[in-house]
Amino acid sequence: MKFIAPTAPMLVLVSLLAGCATSGVKYAELSPQALEFSPDSGRLYFYRTSALGAALQPEVKLDGEVVGTAVAEGYFYVDRAPGTYQISTSTEVERTLTVTVDKGQTRYVRLNMSFGFFLGHVTPILVDEETAKKEIRDCHYIGK
Repeated sequence: MKFIAPTAPMLVLVSLLAGCATSGVKYAELSPQALEFSPDSGRLYFYRTSALGAALQPEVKLDGEVVGTAVAEGYFYVDRAPGTYQISTSTEVERTLTVTVDKGQTRYVRLNMSFGFFLGHVTPILVDEETAKKEIRDCHYIGK
């Protein structure tokens, strides 16, 4: 009993953090119409499959503009005009990725979690469509 009392608040906190991304619809549950976008633009999906470091949720920036956060087991997307964009995340260090998007093209960026000296690092990695669609299936929508 002595062990349960001091750890109860920690267990509640861990439970809350684990459920952060579970409120949105899963990618696999979306209808094809929900995935359509303008043929004059391209779409960038951002997703994080790992619950490792769930409390660490850095901003995801596209050419310096915040477009979302790296939430564990979550995904979001942005539509943009064709062009080349710089994606960045920052904790104790900044990690960047340059991606080119064409008209009608969909690109997938996995937000990888790794250990750092003081904090974890979230690194954007470009992933091919076949791999990404398998990995993103159970991620929950966290966009606006």
